[in-house]
Amino acid sequence: MKSNLIDIECRLLVITDKAICVTMDDDVESPEKIWLPKSQIEFENSGIMLVEVTLPEWLAIEKGMV
Repeated sequence: MKSNLIDIECRLLVITDKAICVTMDDDVESPEKIWLPKSQIEFENSGIMLVEVTLPEWLAIEKGMV
């Protein structure tokens, strides 16, 4: 069975109880914010302010991450 999960490294902006906010953008002043529900993802720190997010491919496409 083919897995539809993908890993994406991005910059962490905010963590709340139900979601994280990340950016794929290097523009520190006004990054494009992407909100991801914790119920759909897994994430771990991969550096200072960097996270590796594991999420369904359909969600990454919907959010414009791939």
